[in-house]
Amino acid sequence: MVRNELASTVRALFAFSLLTAVVTAAEPAKPLLPGAERLKYQSPGLVVDLGVGLWAWPLPMDWDQDGDLDLVVSCPDVPYAGTYFFENPGQQGAMPVFKPGVKVGPPIPNGMPSYVNGHVRFLSPAKEYVDFRQNGFSKPVEIYPKGNIHPNKVRANQWRYTDYDGDGAVDLIVGVGDWTEYGWDNAFDKSGNWTRGPLHGYVYFLKNSGTNDSPKYDDPVQVHAAGKPVDTYGEPTPNFADFDGDGDLDLLCGEFLDGFNYFENTGSRTQPVYAAARRLQHAGQELKLDLEMIVPVAIDWDQDGDVDLIVGDEDGRVAFVEHSGKVLSGVPQFLPPRYFQQQADDVKFGALVSPCSVDWDGDGDEDLVCGNSAGYVGFIENLDGGNPPRWAAPKLLKGGDETIRIQAGPNGSIQGPCEAKWGYTTLSAADWNGDDLPDLVVNGIWGKVLWYENVGTRTQPKLKPAQSVSITWPEGTTATKPAWFWWEPAANEFVTQWRTMPAVIDWNRDGMVDLVMLDHEGYLTFFGRQQTPNGLTLKPGQRLFQDTKGNPLRLNAKNAGGSGRRKFCLTDWDGDGKIDLLLDSKSVNFWKNVSKDDATCVFEDQGPVTELRLAGHDTSPTPVHWSGPGLPDLVIGAEDGRFYLVRNPNRKQ
Repeated sequence: MVRNELASTVRALFAFSLLTAVVTAAEPAKPLLPGAERLKYQSPGLVVDLGVGLWAWPLPMDWDQDGDLDLVVSCPDVPYAGTYFFENPGQQGAMPVFKPGVKVGPPIPNGMPSYVNGHVRFLSPAKEYVDFRQNGFSKPVEIYPKGNIHPNKVRANQWRYTDYDGDGAVDLIVGVGDWTEYGWDNAFDKSGNWTRGPLHGYVYFLKNSGTNDSPKYDDPVQVHAAGKPVDTYGEPTPNFADFDGDGDLDLLCGEFLDGFNYFENTGSRTQPVYAAARRLQHAGQELKLDLEMIVPVAIDWDQDGDVDLIVGDEDGRVAFVEHSGKVLSGVPQFLPPRYFQQQADDVKFGALVSPCSVDWDGDGDEDLVCGNSAGYVGFIENLDGGNPPRWAAPKLLKGGDETIRIQAGPNGSIQGPCEAKWGYTTLSAADWNGDDLPDLVVNGIWGKVLWYENVGTRTQPKLKPAQSVSITWPEGTTATKPAWFWWEPAANEFVTQWRTMPAVIDWNRDGMVDLVMLDHEGYLTFFGRQQTPNGLTLKPGQRLFQDTKGNPLRLNAKNAGGSGRRKFCLTDWDGDGKIDLLLDSKSVNFWKNVSKDDATCVFEDQGPVTELRLAGHDTSPTPVHWSGPGLPDLVIGAEDGRFYLVRNPNRKQ
């Protein structure tokens, strides 16, 4: 039935518990476009992870030509698309605290630096950007007639200059990612084995048979190692450098996942011969980045005479992987990644951030508890109750003694094993078990809905390890699940579509919080709670919600990898006393509750709340009450890991 107001009890929904909070006015941030403003930390002296948006392509160089190395990072994805300069303030060694990023150009997909005779040259497929400092990457020059030299369609397409064969003429090197054999989606057998092929990452050499002034490139040939084509697990990012200090060029590649492949040159500078790949290790363990889709760039960052790695990660961070100066059994020894830091500017938590506004620490103001693409759950503390607030740096939450991190592993993503490091956590913070403490209810890449019980106090939360959300099916029936899941849920385990938000709310006002979310077929569904001898459990879902044509509200009819992905919140947006639906889109769309009676619940799409495009994948909204009593404003977690505030146009100022 239609609910005309939020539940009045505290345990009904901690995410909406601060409707009457008193907030102090603050100078609003400058809007990016009318109706949206990016949240700032507003905490002078605060230091956080350096980051762009989704996907970081690092271009280490002395951008401002003041004698030290800066970071230029290209980000190809909305809404943070662009190339950004992070200034090294100097005199801080290998790990400076960079200044906030300044946009210096457009995004350059597959943009890679090359270091030639002491100069930085910048390439994208078949193009070089000349005088890029002066013209803001606006003058690409064609250097080869074909943008894709590989027989198949490619995803990664990474072009670089290198004198491959030591003859003094600068050649072209191209790394390509080939997904032809892998495909993309829904190819697990009933035992969870991937039935298609792996990703492939190949490296090509285009010999310059001309001169540096008048280059003439021969047809591409594949670089071989141990008698076979170099082949990494996608996205090779080839780096030719003397990593072992013997005077010739070795090859070091990344991959689509998180590790490094080292190919020792056992030949000479002019006649290279590459050994089979060996994985970089540290202390007996493979050297890995925190996330995946890594982009390593070889450069002597700390200027100590050996070649280090500067590595971009999927969530926009950039790491320093230092060469230790040691070589063991022909393999250079690198130290574990250290992520660069910057002076705090935009509030950010990874990528595809999914926030919930809640007074998590019981101090009377609304904090942000968030999931992200890496599968973490973070707490961002509101420090002053302002409008907008001043923020602390994100802290990763733990379940028991372990940091919460949901990950797909080799078979938890329907899109295959290449997504092993992703988790896509999305959550509600609410009192799930009725003890007046906010717990966490979390969904992610597996589609398993979990809860983390808060066993701390109101001001000092402490979470237990994850438990499955329980659902009781009628006798004689089996658990529902998406048809493409290769695995079977346990008897009372609640699973649904992946990457879809669990909205916790006492929808039927019976004093027990319920769950509203997509069911296994993509319909927005009400899952009521009931008390049983074994404790609280969900009832089977009811498709109460309709569109204006009387159809059940199916928010996603796609299968497998296209399924799920819906983030939303339930709140009275327009002040008519009915709970509306605010649903992810290119930004967030307002679905007005137009129900005429309590027998149905009908939503009508009124369009986006802001024209600012915040997602290529999806956004995630949460209502906030920083303006005091009355209608909420909206914070949107965006693809770039940042937060965008939309003021409610229906609120009386």
